[in-house]
Amino acid sequence: MLAVTATQPLGSDASLRTRDTPAAALGVFTGSDAQGVTRLEQLESWLGRDVTVGRTYLPGDQWGAFTGPSFILDPWMRWRAAKPGRVLALNVPMVAPNEGSMPDLAVSVLLQAGAGGAFDLIYQRLASRLVKGGAPDTIIVLGWEMNGVTYSSRCKPNPSAWKSYWRRIVTAMRAVPGQRFRFDFTANRGLDAIGWTQCYPGDDVVDIIGLDNYDQPPGLNFSEFVTQPFGLQHHADFAAAHGKPMSFPEWGLFRYGDRPDYVRRMLDWIDRHNVVYHSLSDYCPHGVWRCTANPRSAEVFRSTLARSAAGATPAPSATPAGTGPSVGPTGPANSPTGRPGGPATAPGTGTGTGTRPVTGVHPDTRPRTGTTPGGRPGVGPVIGPGTDSAPAVPPAGASGRPVTGTVPIWTPVQDRTPAPAPAPSPASTITGTVPVQKNDHAEPTPTTMPVPAPTRLPVMRRGDEP
Repeated sequence: MLAVTATQPLGSDASLRTRDTPAAALGVFTGSDAQGVTRLEQLESWLGRDVTVGRTYLPGDQWGAFTGPSFILDPWMRWRAAKPGRVLALNVPMVAPNEGSMPDLAVSVLLQAGAGGAFDLIYQRLASRLVKGGAPDTIIVLGWEMNGVTYSSRCKPNPSAWKSYWRRIVTAMRAVPGQRFRFDFTANRGLDAIGWTQCYPGDDVVDIIGLDNYDQPPGLNFSEFVTQPFGLQHHADFAAAHGKPMSFPEWGLFRYGDRPDYVRRMLDWIDRHNVVYHSLSDYCPHGVWRCTANPRSAEVFRSTLARSAAGATPAPSATPAGTGPSVGPTGPANSPTGRPGGPATAPGTGTGTGTRPVTGVHPDTRPRTGTTPGGRPGVGPVIGPGTDSAPAVPPAGASGRPVTGTVPIWTPVQDRTPAPAPAPSPASTITGTVPVQKNDHAEPTPTTMPVPAPTRLPVMRRGDEP
């Protein structure tokens, strides 16, 4: 195990893989629900080797979904338990709704509420669910791509509150008996909206430092991806200086088409550095198995990994939480990078034009290229239904309720009787509507927080993919 100090000079060899460092475990994102599990088994046959990291995402539509819908968690926890050496990597939002152009001020208010403990119970319930389901060593990719502008879980509106909230979530989840979670701080490559180092919450609450790296600007080629501000070399140096292993939870092709040199150099970078796991996003335009538009890159991906599979690739070893440093995306909508696609969210309804029904809601409104597995053009992947999951948005006729003077901060309670709506406060200036949360968990209790400037919270409406 390679130990480094916080004063490790940039550009040193501390970030490189040594003979004593295990090879990075392989993950491939093939879908968020049970269909993703089925596809992963088929991909393994094509690839000729095991995939030991299962990758999925929690829906970001509403707070209740953060406790883990059964249609997503159950099939992946069964997959993880079916074979030794597997591990689950789960992307977990910090704010709901996680997509939908929430104003910075509203994001800041919710981050401050989270830092104060308003949502502790939600994350404790998720932790308990994972422990009881046989996945106590899950890698939690919390508030991913926080340096961007798409997600409500972003850092820039209030970096101090974001870091405090991250620490609060980690503390809450580590308090659950039996857990061995590792928390992965994963930014988007490049500067984006804020330098991601400004969001780093501290070595005691981070186990892995990750980076999502798609073949897209900023940068025209892999060499520029390495040398640019907040790029690959910065990532490697920062992780080494903090005594942490690295990860690449999302990577794949994009703006430059079928470019095998990117795939070759990305796999080489992973192999030469202290990377604990990585995961290709396998849907168009990013993927190499389901996306037939990238045949040359597919051949490089398969042949390179086949050669590296001469010895077994272990899943990333568990590190007990709180023991000190260990060593070893979806791109923003309307951002400079503008990468489309990404995991879908909680179930809605809709029908594709292919050979199977397509269900799901994808609130990302950017133009996208490619097709879903169901044959619909222009969208990212779609996930399947679940009978016990929370609806994506309030039902028709109940899309929102008036809010005057206060922002509701949702806190789950044991009884199912909502507290009365708060009275208007002359010190606050928010007007508009917010979604009424309805789910299969506890009802929310509104609490209030003064807001210093006017804004309007978005109303989420049921609908199919844009």
